Amino acid sequence: MTNNRNSQVASSSRSIRERVGLIIDGANAAAAVKTIVAAEDAGVRQIWMAQPPNLPDALTIFAAAAAKTSTINLGTSIVPTYPRHPLVLAQQALALHDLAPRRLRLGIGPSHRFIIENMYGLQHTKPLVHLREYVDVLRGALWIGKVDYHGHFYTVEAMFPRTARIPIFISTLGKMAFQLAGQIADGALTWVCPVSYLLDTGIPTLRSSAAAVERSAPPLVAYVPVALSEDRDSVLSAGHRYLDFYAKIPFYANMFSNAGFQITSDQMVPDALVDNLVISGNEATVTARLTELLGTGLDELMVSLVPVTGADDEYAQLMHLIGRL
Repeated sequence: MTNNRNSQVASSSRSIRERVGLIIDGANAAAAVKTIVAAEDAGVRQIWMAQPPNLPDALTIFAAAAAKTSTINLGTSIVPTYPRHPLVLAQQALALHDLAPRRLRLGIGPSHRFIIENMYGLQHTKPLVHLREYVDVLRGALWIGKVDYHGHFYTVEAMFPRTARIPIFISTLGKMAFQLAGQIADGALTWVCPVSYLLDTGIPTLRSSAAAVERSAPPLVAYVPVALSEDRDSVLSAGHRYLDFYAKIPFYANMFSNAGFQITSDQMVPDALVDNLVISGNEATVTARLTELLGTGLDELMVSLVPVTGADDEYAQLMHLIGRL
């Protein structure tokens, strides 16, 4: 059931610039809207925004930005599923679709137990079963306009007045998540996964699981951290500040281990993982590396800045680099 707006899925027919998105910070809604407007003016074709539990709502920010932009695509990576009923998310997505037709890419995922249980006070059980049911209800509401669903987590009967075939992407870290994405999603979103892991495990699993249910494999969007610096020691230090947090989260620690990078005894990522994940160098080097990655089999990239000396200046530099690809 992959529609994915063919222009967004057929990577071979799309320009490099259309296949590289920029992750923006949503800590301040007004600032985020200005950044989205600036990104469109710079030539960026796709932005992505996460939805942390303690920051402003990403879809509300997108709605404000939609009124000030006309071409840039807006993607969530990701909206956690447990705290937000799929019909509520469908309502929000429909509103944004009305404001910015065919520009929304809805990325969702189960998040992590320490967030869902400790912060929201909700049970984080059977996350992939929950995600499968969530996608079924959400797609029924958005694509068909009718939901008659009776599952383990959701019992939903609803009608919507119109449809919107908004692509539904899901988060992918472990092999089972890639299998699920291959079966039901319009795209797979990764986060801090080494490229070798994506090429050796993620993409083959995505393709084989899609083939098993006789559908086309959905595109994989790979998260790529970038440091605009040629100082290896500074990049390494900045990379640790950026990545060591993930060493303490079990899903990520397991994925790093499966990719061949063991977490250190003091719960830090090894230097080798920083070197592997973070693209660094001058603009020419970063541009060449992004282009090279798109030739390896990755469908799209979502690029995040790893600040080294001056975050604002480096972010503007990265934005314009992507806009010139």
